[in-house]
Amino acid sequence: MSEGRAWQGNVKARLYERVRARGYDSLTSFAEARPTASLVELAEELGPDDIVGVQVFSGLLAEAERRKQVTRLVRSMLVRMLFQSLPEGWPSVMDDANRFNVAKALGAWFGYTPETHEARAEQAMAALRATPPPPGWRPLGPDDELLLTLLPDEGA
Repeated sequence: MSEGRAWQGNVKARLYERVRARGYDSLTSFAEARPTASLVELAEELGPDDIVGVQVFSGLLAEAERRKQVTRLVRSMLVRMLFQSLPEGWPSVMDDANRFNVAKALGAWFGYTPETHEARAEQAMAALRATPPPPGWRPLGPDDELLLTLLPDEGA
């Protein structure tokens, strides 16, 4: 992938042109149709030579802010990070390797958490450490029951 090309021209227009060409009216609807895909996978599907994951995230965040659905985006990003780092679901034994994989997933997720939601994300991470989910737990989307408990929507 040529990262230089990804930053040339009107990135937003390119993103939305590609999303509409695939039959979606928003980047959010495109991403939600692929709830476990990484940002890199989403970017590669939209344009392997001229779109990168951070551009996809930027567009998703802008849409979430406009729709007042940032918490939903935060949950969806946690799903994506857990899916990547814990392909077999939440570990049944928390040995060093599994502790690392959980920390990797949560750390990557926190890196994509907007500042407005960092305190809530820290609380969610503390809750996951204090009371781990059942072994094999693998949320498949932002409406997962446990995720909704950890990070309820604004006003919920």
